Amino acid sequence: MSKSLSSHVLELDSIYKSFLIGSQTIEIIKGVGFSIQHGDFLILFGPSGCGKSTVLNIMLGLEPPTKGVVKFLDANLYAHTEDERAVIRKKEVGMVYQQSNWVKALSVIENVCFPLILRGVGVEERMQKALELLRVVGMEHAADQIPMELSAGQQQRISLARALVSDPTLLIADEPTGNLDSKAGEEIMGLFSEFNKKGRTVVMVTHDLEYLKYASRSVQMSDGLVVNHYSAGDDKLKQLSVSKRGGISL
Repeated sequence: MSKSLSSHVLELDSIYKSFLIGSQTIEIIKGVGFSIQHGDFLILFGPSGCGKSTVLNIMLGLEPPTKGVVKFLDANLYAHTEDERAVIRKKEVGMVYQQSNWVKALSVIENVCFPLILRGVGVEERMQKALELLRVVGMEHAADQIPMELSAGQQQRISLARALVSDPTLLIADEPTGNLDSKAGEEIMGLFSEFNKKGRTVVMVTHDLEYLKYASRSVQMSDGLVVNHYSAGDDKLKQLSVSKRGGISL
């Protein structure tokens, strides 16, 4: 897949997702549609249970939609096999989760290198790239430590370095501040913002409205639907009160 020819990084067109529970069909996603352009910092937000995680899994090629089309770099993502989608994720997507999954036997720099090991990159090149990114996120001093020995905020900085080490087209963060205090959360969001300003396309899923200020565009979900789209500086965003539950107060 070419990183330069696509007009959009990702497009969701009329996405539906339902599950069969016993004899009953439960519709979780009900016609969601939006696009992500190169250079966007898009935040998908809404209360817990609104369908954000399901949409995220559909975007990542992990959960086929019941109906609708997902295009990644202008190609139908679900026209590919499961294995082919896994290769696309490995090459094109960097992920930062709420809870980091570390290889416990490896040091910080070895964990950051791990995606490059899977891609067959040589030792010298991958160590150089990993060290450079650790320097950018302010964790170069911890390169030889074990990740679990560090604070939650420090671990998220390392997770961000690991997500970027393969130079992905798309950086996705799933509730990256969920385990952090407010200071560490703001520091991590500042890093996401810095990378976005340098041209990195970022999609973040959250229920915390306090971080909408970092987004170039925001998509609000409720009960499996997209209920609002916002651009940076939209006056309507100022009407949303900060809420850890992602609730809305007008």
